[in-house]
Amino acid sequence: MSASRADHAAARSPGAAASMRRLLVLIEDAVVSALPTVAPSGAAGFGVDRLAESMRYSLCTPGKRIRPLLLLAAAETVGAQAARLSRFAAGLEMIHAYSLIHDDLPAMDDDDLRRGFPTNHVIYGEGLAILAGDGLLSEAFVLMLEPVTDAAIQARVVHEIARASGREGMVGGQAADLMGEGRAPDPSLLRAIHARKTGALLRVSVQAGAMLGGSTPAQLAALCDFGERFGLAFQIADDIKDEVAPPQVTGKSAGGDQVAGKVTYPSLFGIDRSRELLLAELEAALQALRSLEGDTTLLEAIALEAVAPALANGVAED
Repeated sequence: MSASRADHAAARSPGAAASMRRLLVLIEDAVVSALPTVAPSGAAGFGVDRLAESMRYSLCTPGKRIRPLLLLAAAETVGAQAARLSRFAAGLEMIHAYSLIHDDLPAMDDDDLRRGFPTNHVIYGEGLAILAGDGLLSEAFVLMLEPVTDAAIQARVVHEIARASGREGMVGGQAADLMGEGRAPDPSLLRAIHARKTGALLRVSVQAGAMLGGSTPAQLAALCDFGERFGLAFQIADDIKDEVAPPQVTGKSAGGDQVAGKVTYPSLFGIDRSRELLLAELEAALQALRSLEGDTTLLEAIALEAVAPALANGVAED
């Protein structure tokens, strides 16, 4: 797939852009209202207000909201109404925000900049930052267990999200990423780390939207395939972006992966080959959508926009 193909007009249609803006409004409203603004008073509430402030700081920092966006877009693709799932989708953003707080800690990636703002531990200290991450993960499941569909289906979805977030998915991938620092380059290990550390939560975001939206088995299979391939494309794009884009674009300190001795796609394959691999995964993701009946341009647009900054001479130049 060429970079010009990735800029295909069908996935950049005004309709898809308007739908994306509409869903982002729903998501932002849900994210802002996800945490109560009033803490218990007296001794029972001592410390809760500062903890909630720390949680809200990382949750409400401006971001792409790609995970809740994927959930709502997948639900609409199978014919569901997104509005009733917006708070559930905000739960995914809470899980993501918790992971970023912990990822930035000195014991992990030791970063002092995230999304262009000081990281949580820089503002609130390491102890409260750890607790803020713990709190966001816990509160995420409070939101995701608010009834939105058949209880058995919702329980299955929450179960899948928990697995994708834990040792089999994101947390396990982070552990492998830590233990892989300084190791000899291994393409199969790199792909496996990315599939868990980043890809698992992206895939399950699509899967959750499809299941909560009432997908058929065929629709679910196609959307899960899309989510899995897009998840890897997204992480390859992130690796490339960290190499070629300035901090004002990445929102993070420059050169963090190199300093930590992490193996990334650019360090293993170079920028040009990494872009080829990115486009191959993106094409596979878009191909999975072509088996679906109905309008898939919204999911296509989300995928293309998410990887655009990594394609300096393609999608990013528009």
